Amino acid sequence: MKIQINDHRKIFAVQEEFNKFLPHMRIDFLSKSSHLKSSASEKLMDGSKTLGDCRVVHAKGDLTLLHSMTVADLKETLRDVYGLSVVVLRRSGTKWIETEENANFSLDEQDKK
Repeated sequence: MKIQINDHRKIFAVQEEFNKFLPHMRIDFLSKSSHLKSSASEKLMDGSKTLGDCRVVHAKGDLTLLHSMTVADLKETLRDVYGLSVVVLRRSGTKWIETEENANFSLDEQDKK
């Protein structure tokens, strides 16, 4: 699946596309300041904001999501290519759990947990 990345895309639109591809997962976008500060200062961006509001690199393109891609690869690509910091979560019952501890598992493995 390809997700278009540009400064004018709304965060909620990217989140919806991601969730259609991986229905038991969620992606949250962090503020620009998260690139420079510790995780304690991370701030989640509101879905009504644009990608341009939360990134430091303003490259545009298509992010290709593959079921075999790891969470770590996804986060690295978003950070290095598009200047976006994200948190990837998976649903566990009624709760959302951060995937950081299992970042080397594929998106497919995370989605099926």
